[in-house]
Amino acid sequence: MKDKYKMKSFLRSSKNRRMILNLLVELDEPIIPSEIASKLDLQRASVSRTLSELSKKNLVECLNPESKKYKYYRITEKGKKSFSLID
Repeated sequence: MKDKYKMKSFLRSSKNRRMILNLLVELDEPIIPSEIASKLDLQRASVSRTLSELSKKNLVECLNPESKKYKYYRITEKGKKSFSLID
């Protein structure tokens, strides 16, 4: 139960986290950070940093981490469940 509220707090504490997860839920397909930045009108560096935070919590996953460019990200099942916690 505590973990649920920790996750809820983690997601609510950042508008970018919520916006990125929402986009990934809506798209339901892999996307690169520059496309996320363009769709959400955010800085690419901010998107990359947020994706890293979300990855550490296993809410998103990079499908080609070995790639230097065009890293594709998608939301995980845990990410979908966690996103649904936000009211």
